Amino acid sequence: MTITIGDTFPSITLKRLGDDGLEEFNTADALAGRKVVLFAVPGAFTPSCHQKHMPGYLANLDAFKAQGVDAVICLAVNDPFVAKHWSEVSGATGKIDVWPDGNATLVTALGLSFDGSGAGLATRAKRFSMILENAVVTSLDVEDVPSQVELSSADTCLVKLKA
Repeated sequence: MTITIGDTFPSITLKRLGDDGLEEFNTADALAGRKVVLFAVPGAFTPSCHQKHMPGYLANLDAFKAQGVDAVICLAVNDPFVAKHWSEVSGATGKIDVWPDGNATLVTALGLSFDGSGAGLATRAKRFSMILENAVVTSLDVEDVPSQVELSSADTCLVKLKA
């Protein structure tokens, strides 16, 4: 079942690369008491993700903060090492939290995964954006085509925040 507006974001433990190596974090703890914009990409360094999706959110960080957003999070179905490197290369480090979902556990729990095995990508995240308030989904937009960045773009998300 796909997560919908009004649902509570699932509590999943993921792994990321910290200063001392791999560390676990819980999604519910990270979202508690905060207004968050979360966008998901099928994979780091893929053309639409790297050249369109992430740059749009980076360019609009001040506008998100002006709308009361506490954090912008990018969810990528990649291992923690790739996610950290992509964060560094894209300029997101210290600005956008990149959550690695290496086993697609979270996107599967959200009901927002797709089978990318035809392109050698295994299970991946559908491209989407959501607004969460205290871990409750208040807005959700999912792209029909993984390479499109329209419904889930930073600009579209800002319009929703301003409404």
